[in-house]
Amino acid sequence: MKFIDTLKNVWKITELKDRIVLTLGLLLVYRFGAQVVLPGIDASQLGGLADSTDDGLLGLLNAFTGGAFANASVFALGIMPYISASIVVQLMGIAIPYLQKLQKEGESGRKKINQITRWLTIGICLVQAPGYLASLPTLGIPQEAFLLGTGGMFYFSSIIILVTGTVFAMWLGEKITDKGIGNGISLLIMVGIIAKLPQNFLQEYAARVTQSNGGLIMILIELVIWLLIILGSIMLVMGVRKVAVEYARRTATGGYEKNVFGSRQFLPLKLNASGVMPIIFAQAIMFVPSLIGKSFGSGAVGTWMQTQFSDIFGFWYNVVFAVLIIVFTYFYTAITVPTNKMADDLKRSGGFIPGIRPGSETSEYLDKIMSQITLPGSIFLALIAVFPAIIVKLMDVQAGWALFFGGTSLLIMVGVAIDTMQQVNSYLLNKHYDGLMKTGKNRKAVA
Repeated sequence: MKFIDTLKNVWKITELKDRIVLTLGLLLVYRFGAQVVLPGIDASQLGGLADSTDDGLLGLLNAFTGGAFANASVFALGIMPYISASIVVQLMGIAIPYLQKLQKEGESGRKKINQITRWLTIGICLVQAPGYLASLPTLGIPQEAFLLGTGGMFYFSSIIILVTGTVFAMWLGEKITDKGIGNGISLLIMVGIIAKLPQNFLQEYAARVTQSNGGLIMILIELVIWLLIILGSIMLVMGVRKVAVEYARRTATGGYEKNVFGSRQFLPLKLNASGVMPIIFAQAIMFVPSLIGKSFGSGAVGTWMQTQFSDIFGFWYNVVFAVLIIVFTYFYTAITVPTNKMADDLKRSGGFIPGIRPGSETSEYLDKIMSQITLPGSIFLALIAVFPAIIVKLMDVQAGWALFFGGTSLLIMVGVAIDTMQQVNSYLLNKHYDGLMKTGKNRKAVA
């Protein structure tokens, strides 16, 4: 089979083989750390914490950390503080001139921005770590599970360990990016999500088969729907709108010679240029309504807000969630797709869109195209994000298994898998082997 032959070719490339082995080793270290419980906590009495993080917002957070949150692990905060810091720095880059200057300085500026992100990550951890430790007794860990008590020494040592755990996870991700196959931070998140997949599927299987709740037929139907959602996610991640571009150069007579390359080139504009970031933005904000509801106390408004916005499968939660995703898709696309710069680059290289004047008209045209393709892309993204709630209501799927029918979990898995395959594909094509993906012309393997 061609796929098996391709895998054999992977191991023929020493550099690629070493990168894959290093990546797998570092991911194994990360997964091992997720099982190491904080010193001073009895690991045998964490059942209550696991039960309280089975579903809801805490269940989603636990999925992103690969179960480390429910294990009271040294990696309990996961890599999410680094993601939050990256988002904050990226957004501040719009308004702060210093960061805008760094973005234009190339590699040296990127290193300074990375250093700022690391320091901000530590700051976020110093805020999140005490909150996590203070919430442990309320999440089902009995007082006797704290072997050394919950005094100042426990908090001091645990905060240092939790912050160090996140910094170490961040270091692992950067090493995978530099020395492994790339996408280190994303791979850490994906591995944590996949770690919960077998357990959640077995729970669903037990609920369907052993409890006579649909049996194998329902399991088969669910798997078919799951595969269809994966295909839809792939289409969303890889979908592009191609804009024809021609090139011209000034001739000796002062005129222009068109079609320098002999044929039209194409400018690919992605259907979903923002990736999974709108969902992450929206997910972070969806923690706020429940907290606001608590501030209203036990009154009618407070109770309603706590009830509606603490259930990730509830109606109003998903309506607001979908609207926020659409809004943030437009927002994130606007700040990450510089149509003005694209138009200027085309003009400097002698490129033009047929029928459109170079310069400001090209920028306006590209902005119009991006607006047109972002609308269906954002709606499709919102539908995939809220599909877990739909599948729970229609088919009574277990909460943990339902999270893999869409939302951030599935999109991260699909997006990272495609990026990783493209990384491996580039190594294979550079060595004149057939790649894992159909890109470009097939190349014959050489000895």
